[in-house]
Amino acid sequence: MRKYIAAIILLFPLSILAQTDWINIAERSKGKGELLTKTIQSAINEASEKGGGTVYFPAGDYLTGAIRLKSNITLHLDAGAVLRFSDDFNHYLPFVEMRWEGTVMQNFSPLIYAYEVENIAITGRGTIDGQGRKWWLELYRIETAEEKPPRTKFQKMWVEQNNGLETSEYYQRTMSWEFFRPPLFQAYKSENILIEGVTIQNSPFWTVNPAFCNNIRITGVTITNPESPNTDGINPTSCMNVHISDCHISVGDDCITIKSGRDADGRKWATPTENVTITNCTMLSGHGGVVIGSEMSGGIKKVTISNCVFDGTDRGIRLKTARGRGGIVEDIRVSNIVMNNIQKEAIMMNMFYDKNKEVEPVSERTPVFRNIHFSGITGQDINVAGKVMGIEEMPVENISFSDINFKAKEGFYISVAKNVEFHDVSVTTEMGPSFEIINSEDIILDNVESEEPIDSTPVVKIENARNLVLSNAAIFQPFDQYFSVSGEKTENIFLQNNILPEVKSLMTTENNVPEEAIIEN
Repeated sequence: MRKYIAAIILLFPLSILAQTDWINIAERSKGKGELLTKTIQSAINEASEKGGGTVYFPAGDYLTGAIRLKSNITLHLDAGAVLRFSDDFNHYLPFVEMRWEGTVMQNFSPLIYAYEVENIAITGRGTIDGQGRKWWLELYRIETAEEKPPRTKFQKMWVEQNNGLETSEYYQRTMSWEFFRPPLFQAYKSENILIEGVTIQNSPFWTVNPAFCNNIRITGVTITNPESPNTDGINPTSCMNVHISDCHISVGDDCITIKSGRDADGRKWATPTENVTITNCTMLSGHGGVVIGSEMSGGIKKVTISNCVFDGTDRGIRLKTARGRGGIVEDIRVSNIVMNNIQKEAIMMNMFYDKNKEVEPVSERTPVFRNIHFSGITGQDINVAGKVMGIEEMPVENISFSDINFKAKEGFYISVAKNVEFHDVSVTTEMGPSFEIINSEDIILDNVESEEPIDSTPVVKIENARNLVLSNAAIFQPFDQYFSVSGEKTENIFLQNNILPEVKSLMTTENNVPEEAIIEN
């Protein structure tokens, strides 16, 4: 018995000591409406001086300006706690170094900011409210003015502190605003970051935006932003080892976007985003479910996206870039996805994001999309099944689509691509062919079909394609036409083992197709 009592006595002071690692902000607050920036920052500094700890927000309403995390600090928000950020722009001064849309600059402090720290966390079941409306309205005021209005003090500060900042010509319209809203959270050049459980809403700009960071875990987070400018959900940029899981996202722009810098500035930092896993997430309203680019000049590689639902987004999976951006996007895997009510493309790979059609010599300015694979995807109520659009000097290369079933208004459109494979893909369209292949080579179409072929419309249409195999199709209901071929550059088109007993016309060819181009086995 004495041993047990001694053990309890020994453990008791340790439990008391453990509690001192938690600093309760409610005990230091006078009440609702008080601006607590200094109080919260003081608590963070105090815990940091002791080697780390938890700044604790029990149920209640807390108002603050920008706060800066330090190493070994956790912000913990209990259920019922609302950490509300001020909408006074002065509360986000002084400017700090951060990355804004792919460009490193001096700018307003992110609402929660961390610089060169490690082991930081934001946890709990509470809510973080960015109160972004005034930020959005100020952008609209500047952007929509018929004549450029007089500079505000914040614009003057931005110009003074970013003297000599170089950006591409395409980006000059945005830079002319001289006003750049801060992301809600940006850890910068930091590592070992956890965001878990919390609800985040009304961000002024991008919501969760780690930059140049390593080992990030974002799990069980709900992000909700109304229809508002550029209020993306989660945007890692030039980060390594990123794990995003079990999140629910409905925002004013892209739900999750992977980035690595823009144009010359992104190539200068030369820091890719790599080793990214995204799983078990739901994405509702937003411009894209998961988007890669368009800021990808540092490169993006080794990304897996799995077990997600996109319901109501403009696009599902979107990769975007442009001439002049440079950077390589490669080794991407997308699997086990359900899409519904997709307003534009379910799958999009677009190398014409800035609509530049002028061919350039291959250089560091040339973007690359390669080694990208999609499998196990189901979708209905889709506008366009997919588009892949490469550039003449750098076709999209080594792409595959397997085990996909879409019901869409329009089908797949593939242009300027190489080494593309479709295996067991069904696309039922309301208009146009299910598969259209233009100016591409080394194509395999293996068991591709439409469940309801359209009258007087081919299921597969090709133009100026070479080295294409169309095999193992099996459609048993009566329909008009399976395959059409055009283009004088068409060559080496192989038809093998297709079972279409009720088709009226297996194939039609235009006069400009060389006679020897079609080979039937």
